[in-house]
Amino acid sequence: MLGGGGGGQGGSGQELRAADSAANKREFVVNVESSSSNRHSLHPRNSAFFIPPPPLTITTAHPEERGRWETVVLAYKTLGVVFGGLVTSPLYVYPSMPLKSPTEQDYLGIYSIMFWTLTLIGVVKYTSIALKADDQGEGGTFALYSLLCRNMNIGILSSKQVQTNSRLSHSVLHGSTENKSRLGIFFERSIVARRVLLFIAMLGTCMLIGDGILTPAISVLSAMDGIRAPFPSVSKSLVETLSAGVLVVLFLLQKFGTSRVSFMFSPIMGAWTLCTPLVGIYSIIQHYPSIFKALSPHYIFRFFWRNGKEGWLLLGGTVLCITGSEALFADLGHFNRSSIQIAFLLTIYPSLVLTYAGQTAYLIKNPNDHDDGFYKFIPTTIYWPIFIIATLAAVVASQSLISATFSVIKQSVVLDYFPKIKVVHTSSNKEGEVYSPEVNYILMILCVAVILIFGDGKDIGNAFGVVVSLVMLITTILLTLVMIMIWRTPPWLVAIYFFIFFTMEGVYASAVLSKIPEGGWIPFAISFILAFTMFGWFYGRQKKIEYELTHKIDLGRLGILLSEPGIQRVPGFCFFYTNIQDGLTPILGHYIKNMKSLHTVTIFTTLRYLLVPKVAAHERIVVNKLGLEGVYGCVIQYGYADSLNLEGDDFLSQVTDSLQLSIQNCSGGVTCDHEEVQEEISAFEEAKLAGVVHIRGKTRFYIGNNCGWFERSMLAFYEFLHSNCRSALPALGVPLPQRIEVGMLYEA
Repeated sequence: MLGGGGGGQGGSGQELRAADSAANKREFVVNVESSSSNRHSLHPRNSAFFIPPPPLTITTAHPEERGRWETVVLAYKTLGVVFGGLVTSPLYVYPSMPLKSPTEQDYLGIYSIMFWTLTLIGVVKYTSIALKADDQGEGGTFALYSLLCRNMNIGILSSKQVQTNSRLSHSVLHGSTENKSRLGIFFERSIVARRVLLFIAMLGTCMLIGDGILTPAISVLSAMDGIRAPFPSVSKSLVETLSAGVLVVLFLLQKFGTSRVSFMFSPIMGAWTLCTPLVGIYSIIQHYPSIFKALSPHYIFRFFWRNGKEGWLLLGGTVLCITGSEALFADLGHFNRSSIQIAFLLTIYPSLVLTYAGQTAYLIKNPNDHDDGFYKFIPTTIYWPIFIIATLAAVVASQSLISATFSVIKQSVVLDYFPKIKVVHTSSNKEGEVYSPEVNYILMILCVAVILIFGDGKDIGNAFGVVVSLVMLITTILLTLVMIMIWRTPPWLVAIYFFIFFTMEGVYASAVLSKIPEGGWIPFAISFILAFTMFGWFYGRQKKIEYELTHKIDLGRLGILLSEPGIQRVPGFCFFYTNIQDGLTPILGHYIKNMKSLHTVTIFTTLRYLLVPKVAAHERIVVNKLGLEGVYGCVIQYGYADSLNLEGDDFLSQVTDSLQLSIQNCSGGVTCDHEEVQEEISAFEEAKLAGVVHIRGKTRFYIGNNCGWFERSMLAFYEFLHSNCRSALPALGVPLPQRIEVGMLYEA
């Protein structure tokens, strides 16, 4: 999940209140608004429009309370979800390197580079540092951005519009925020710096989506290429076709969800993680027992001294040994810190070190077999069992990245960072298990195209290297900002961290960026387009929120509008959808002024998305009187496994029942007049008989000459996206004859 991303705008998208408890329990009161404007309303509980819903609480055991056995079980489960891409990297690392007549010293230098890359980036950076930089349990680049925004008010909106909803504030966790760092003050004052920071975070997230395209392609292609070793007559094009067929089947099965086969994932990856290092140990004993002398860093210096530019270019292949490491951090919300650390340090890290040592030992004695560096070092007697396990492991690695892509897109849509698309929940128990038909088929087309067009493993490896290196570099930058502005780490420690990892990953990035003409442009182009789309959509939505909050209509203004001469109350029952909770949408005033009417019963409706599977029937619809005749407020709450359908008499009867309870339970404990209650209920029934209509606004920006070039271009792009994305009402099941859209121009 990317739920921490919502907190990036002052807790936008969700309110997670973590209550202190002496009983070592953690209680979350979850209140997630479906509308972007709700997420920025200022103190809605003090508003006459706010309808307090019944609190939904989820109580979970504190992570420290988990038993050792439960942590071990969780660590086992991470094998099939978190580490699929990382642990299958030996399939394609050596084949991705453009080696030319390599010598024993070359291989020792390459292995030394891979060992220290796994140690420094995998063990030190991600396992020891990044996992501690979670945002309310969530990890990933968006979580780091969210953590910065919640503590430093550096969201893209001005600080007055940013509201921090978490009680676990920076003042509790890291001391007072009164003495802000100079860097934090700079970001708070500079809108350009805040925009650049948001774009960097979005680019990192989009690189993960690019990972979802390239991991299935390179993993399955590398695994299927094992057919050619025992059958040399099999052509490369046939292997590519078979790989594409496997991927097509995999993508067509996505609509059934992963829960039905997820129990197979960890055993497969467990078998892979156990078998490959055992083969590696056998290869070390058989071919080059002294391979571990390469752990000395001086082999790295000798490698670059001897090979120069050619050695630098080979980094584009060696960086793939750490591919999938970002998932170690990004999937933190699905497990916990201890389980991921145990799994990586006790299984994944030793497995990779031994597997690469075994491969290198074999290649030292067989230096020209590097183009098939994995299958050639497998003993003949166990070749086919390893081939089967490798193919299944490649599919599992692909599945984990595909599922992660669905989750990232879904969270982006919910938090208004991405245009509306269709998202289907395939599990009634797991909120993160989702499927998007549009995203699925786009991924399938791109994956198959990558295999058929760039079938050479080196070209795909170049593309993959771009994703891996840039995601690591972005994480390093954001982690450095967290250290400086939130953790207040001593400057000398920050300097050491930044120098080591920025230098290492910068060198890797420079090597893979030199491969852009040779396939490296693919993920860079895809990620840049996605990041620009997310930034443009988010920018437009925030401008819309600013306008609506500035021009919102309160009850007093609504009363004045309805009392004007010529305004009539026409028979009928109207659901008027509003995005803001602390007031009413400006479209209402536009509608009344031009239509000169309002229905006798008008319910201003807000949809609220909750991070729970299902909302109880008595909590789903809450209706309150707003103080004017025939005017009510309604909140419709739904969970991720609920079917949100507003069609039919059942929905209307639920609204009627909720309204009747609201009318009978007068505020302040005052007993209501029975006749007045009956009259209001009768008017309610008459309005239903007259007809039901659902009204929503369809707004566009009027871009005047006073707008700058940046604002003009971004709003024009937002308008293009908005006109081509899905409408909200069809997803609600509202019949077409009952649907009315009211157009209005918002002045930018």
